[in-house]
Amino acid sequence: MTGGAPPAVRRLRRLAQARPPAPPSAAARSDDHCDLCGVGIDAEHRHLLHLVDRRILCSCEPCFALRSGDAELRPAGTRVQLLDGFVLDDDLWARFQIPIGLAFFLVRERGQGVVALYPSPAGATESELHLGAWDELVAANPVLSELEADVEALIVDRLSDPPHHAIVPIDRCYELVGMIKSRWEGISGGRAIDDAVAEFFGSLERQGA
Repeated sequence: MTGGAPPAVRRLRRLAQARPPAPPSAAARSDDHCDLCGVGIDAEHRHLLHLVDRRILCSCEPCFALRSGDAELRPAGTRVQLLDGFVLDDDLWARFQIPIGLAFFLVRERGQGVVALYPSPAGATESELHLGAWDELVAANPVLSELEADVEALIVDRLSDPPHHAIVPIDRCYELVGMIKSRWEGISGGRAIDDAVAEFFGSLERQGA
């Protein structure tokens, strides 16, 4: 029933039900489709985070408008902020026990703690954090207290010289993981990580963040 929905939402739902799916535009690729309704979408599209399954869902615009208010879905974050003067020394980093110098940190909603995810040949590997180390990092960098749970993350890149630190939407984090996975070579990854990180942070800088 839609009796309790706002008029604008009811109109959108009627339009979505009455209109057949549009064919993919010339800009759409055959492997780009809405994960909610299956319609073809452009390569540049928006994402929803499924909070229960912890999956990033590609979304067409009608589904984004209709479903972003669902209890189990949340629009991916939009903030991109490069963090100059970020404070993270070697001793504190070691306490996070992350095996490589690249990770993104995500605050879980509903008091479920903080996790770090780092790239591997299989994709993103998740590691739960010691909250004492995270609290110390937040105290040294108060901007992290504003991190929006589940939908945006802190990226730490200690492979570069100087290191990079940024707050980005969660879908951009998985974009970086995908870039690394697709280029991974051998046991160590070859230049996959270095090349992907340089490309990724270059794109953030071009955004003027």
